Amino acid sequence: MSVVQRGPAAAKAVSPPLPARRRSTGPAKAVVIIAPLALTIALGLWGIRRKNTMWGDESVTYQLAQRDLSQIWATAQQIDLVHALHYTVMHGIFGLFGEGLLALRLPSVLAMAAAASGVALLALRLAGPRAGLLAGLAFPLLPQVQKYAQEGRSYALVCALVTWATYALVTAVPRRDRWRWALYGLTMLLACLLHEFAVLALVAHGVTLIVSRVPRPVLRAWGVTAAVVVAGLLPLAIGSAGQSGQLSWIGGPVRPHYFLVVATVGVACARAPLGVKGPVRLTALAVPILVLPGLLLLIASLVKPLFVDRYVLYSNIGIALLLGAWMDYVHRLRRSSRAAWIAVVAVLAVLLPASVSLRTPESRSNDATAIGATVRKEGRPGDGLLYLSGQQRILTAANPEDTRLLTDLALAQDPVSSNTLAGVELPAHEIPARMLDFDRIVAVRDPAGAHPPANPQDEAKTSTLRRHFREYATTQVNGARVTVYVRDTTHLGDRSRAGFELSALVDELGDSQGSLDAFAGATFVPMYEPHSPSPAKRCPLRLRDCAASWVFTSARTSPQPWPVSQCGRPAARSRN
Repeated sequence: MSVVQRGPAAAKAVSPPLPARRRSTGPAKAVVIIAPLALTIALGLWGIRRKNTMWGDESVTYQLAQRDLSQIWATAQQIDLVHALHYTVMHGIFGLFGEGLLALRLPSVLAMAAAASGVALLALRLAGPRAGLLAGLAFPLLPQVQKYAQEGRSYALVCALVTWATYALVTAVPRRDRWRWALYGLTMLLACLLHEFAVLALVAHGVTLIVSRVPRPVLRAWGVTAAVVVAGLLPLAIGSAGQSGQLSWIGGPVRPHYFLVVATVGVACARAPLGVKGPVRLTALAVPILVLPGLLLLIASLVKPLFVDRYVLYSNIGIALLLGAWMDYVHRLRRSSRAAWIAVVAVLAVLLPASVSLRTPESRSNDATAIGATVRKEGRPGDGLLYLSGQQRILTAANPEDTRLLTDLALAQDPVSSNTLAGVELPAHEIPARMLDFDRIVAVRDPAGAHPPANPQDEAKTSTLRRHFREYATTQVNGARVTVYVRDTTHLGDRSRAGFELSALVDELGDSQGSLDAFAGATFVPMYEPHSPSPAKRCPLRLRDCAASWVFTSARTSPQPWPVSQCGRPAARSRN
């Protein structure tokens, strides 16, 4: 009897299993948070400079963050209002840490590291420590996450805010504390103010709660919070609607293949019994945030193209959660660990080339640094500079030294003083006259096959180049072509054309002393176009610069100097 009675008493004396599990998950929770954080920072710092280059969108951030707050706000009233908050944040960071590529990109690295820890905590709460660790480690390995962790734009910050808003939502469902709902709403509002399409995550959260069949008070609390977020976003949405022309470059879905692949993989993983029972199941949370934002943008693109993969970067939260929980499920099946390790090594081997490629300048759609450097290399002091699309001026504005010695032929007001991104150009009818004042023009053009000019200014530039200039040399760079144009001399006489031929010859020989010796005994006479209203410009500083303005004739074949020039002054003749 006593033995039978002592058995239950002893059982009651034993510590309940739940507290024991909580004590054991303490160290595991620390590892779950720190390991993904450390991996994301390590991957983010690897090749963060990208060979000291930046692409066009980063160049915009770099330029606007250096303006005063009043200038940022004035510019946002005309263009890029959706990114005004991000430019303001970067302005403060530049003020604290200085300007440069590290200051430009490091906030994205840290934001993505915070997102990785948030993903790990979500999986920990919904599927356990192992799933949390695996999900947190899978997140920074995703190619899209690696790419935008190293960009000076707002997308990594949005991803981090959506991640932690999702975590606040999951913790608010069972406890129903008002401060948790307030934290959820504030975090989501900040994410939406950084980029409007973060509001699609709000839709995904609503679907999660409906599918999870949470109590009505929870749905009511979410509805009130969502309404406050939408109300806070409304002024930005109304203001940016007038700037919808910014999206005119989207001709169709941009890089939808990644979204389609990860969505398919995620849905396949969700077919397994993942996670643990609770108010919100892992699949009910992960699948909507993975699929819905991108799907809604694709559907909207049937009316107006809107889908760009980075706009729904935060959908990677869903695929990371599903991958981590699925790997934990496979591990719990007690199948061959050797096969699991082989699969892991195979996946890493596939990801490595992509990871290396993402850290090269060619991984972006253009290279603003290379375009500016090419303009600087091809241009000569006093040359004209022309952007066949006025928006291309943004690509060279990050480093003013690249264009300092050239004359921007179409520019009426610079970007800073006009509170714009690309400046204000002259009226179309004034541009040809300025172009005809120059014999040599460096033009920045769209890549081959790009769309034709879309406004009168661009059409005037293209028409004048076609009628009065010829293409001398073209350099292909990532995202643009830099072409040197010289005056077309096919309608001129032999003597006038010789001056331009001399210019090409000097290009080959350079300005060395040997070049000068090669022209010893030569006769130089001023060159004028027979039908030109004004003489060609003269530049006595360098042989290279003077070549286009002087006709070269051999002293042996033409011993007599050219007759008096059109301006009434005798032609100059070199010593024999």
